[in-house]
This record gives sequence, C-alpha cells and structure tokens, in this order.
Amino acid sequence: MNIFKIIKDIEKVDSEVYDRLSSRRQAFSSFGSFGKKVALAAVPIAMGTMFKKAYGQSSSSIADVLNYALTLEYLESEFYQQGLMASGAIATENRAFFEDVRDHEMAHVAFLKTALQSMNVTPAAKPTFDFSAGGAFPDWNSNPATFLALAQAFEDTGVRAYKGQAANLVSNSDVLTAALQIHAVEARHAAIVRRIRGLKGWITGDERGAGMPAPTQAVYAGEGQTMQANIDVPAVSGIAAPLVTEAFDEPLTMSAVIDIASLFIV
Repeated sequence: MNIFKIIKDIEKVDSEVYDRLSSRRQAFSSFGSFGKKVALAAVPIAMGTMFKKAYGQSSSSIADVLNYALTLEYLESEFYQQGLMASGAIATENRAFFEDVRDHEMAHVAFLKTALQSMNVTPAAKPTFDFSAGGAFPDWNSNPATFLALAQAFEDTGVRAYKGQAANLVSNSDVLTAALQIHAVEARHAAIVRRIRGLKGWITGDERGAGMPAPTQAVYAGEGQTMQANIDVPAVSGIAAPLVTEAFDEPLTMSAVIDIASLFIV
C-alpha cells in the first residue's frame, strides 16, 4: 500500500489532511528504533480506522440529515408565518421579534434547499402542517400564550436536533460549519422565547417550564443528565445537580425529533 499516494490523493479533496495527521507524525517522531518499526507496521490499520472515521459518512447520509433539517426549518418558518398572519397569535410587543425569527428560518430553508441541489439531491417537499396538532392546541393562532409555548417547544427541539446530527456531518466541514451556525441561532431564538415567557434562557433538568402543555414533554426528555463523557460533573465540580443540567444541553435523536414533528404534520 502506497500510503503517501493515498494521502496525496486525499489532499486533492481535503487540504486539511496534514493537520489531521500532524499529531500522529509527532508521536511517530518521538519513538525509538523499535517503536518506529511497530508504528510503521500499525500504519495500515491506523490509517484505515482514521479514514473511515473522518471520511466514512456518505453523501447520501449527509443528504438525509440535510433533508431532515429542512423539514424542521419548514415547520418553524411556516409556524411563524402563519402566526404573523393570524390576528391574535402574537402580542404587539413581540411582533418585530417574530418577524425576524421567521426571516431567519426562511433563510435556513433557502440555504438547505440550495445545498441539497448542489449535491444533485432533490430537497424534501414542504409538508402540510397542522399546528393545532389535531386539536391538542386549538387556540395556537388566537392565544399568545399558546403560541409562545409552541414557539419554545419548536426552538428547543431545533437546538437539540442539530446537536444530535453533528457527528453525521463530520466528513463535510463546510456543511458541518453551516449546521453549527444554524444551531447557534436556534439557541439564541430559544433563549429569547423562554425569556419572553418569564423563564430562564436555559433548561433545568427535564422541566418544560411553567405553562407548557403536557404533550411538549417529549422535547425535554433526557435533559436531566449530570454525567458528561463518563464524568460525574456534580461530584468533580461541587455544583448542584440542577445547575449542572443547565450547564450542558443534550442532543435529541433523529427518531425522537421526527416523533415530535410528526404531531404537526398532516
């Protein structure tokens, strides 16, 4: 196996390949004679493992994630558009904020559709939405309190949904960077909506917050974690468990997010 030819070929499509390998080169250079022989013998295995991890995601799996994200952005942008068109959904003092949020979500939709098209993938069609969730929220477009509760649920879902798919985008740094940029904005939206509702900008435990309808509890499942990367954070920090849960935001799996979104898709 010509390792250097492989690296050269990868360099043509990934200019940062040497940065990915730099730590390994430094480790090899510190070995003695015997160590170097062992290292060279292990290179084919190490290279194969590294490349599978770094480049293993197929373009089809990335497209699946982008179409999944697009469906969520459709949901959010349509929710805010319909809310702004309704006469009693949004209090006057919050209208300008939600106009901005709607425009942000529309920009996300346009970006994701264009990204998919650039990959020769057909963007997912926009679903038909029922924001009453089959009658569970009958006053969503006439009661500002209900509208705000759903806005919080959607934004908190969006934050956790993007986080849950980051690992599936590592093979495409451009797409991963853009997804993280969207994730950050969703977090800003969520924090402001929560503050408008008189809550903290972050989530405590798996609590959905005062005034949130029971069906939204699925959005907060798993948020009560205090173990991070196998580290008992309250134990090592001396910080109380409720505050530790606020300090770390948990991802949601794709299946969990789809279950939440499907409540509002006809």
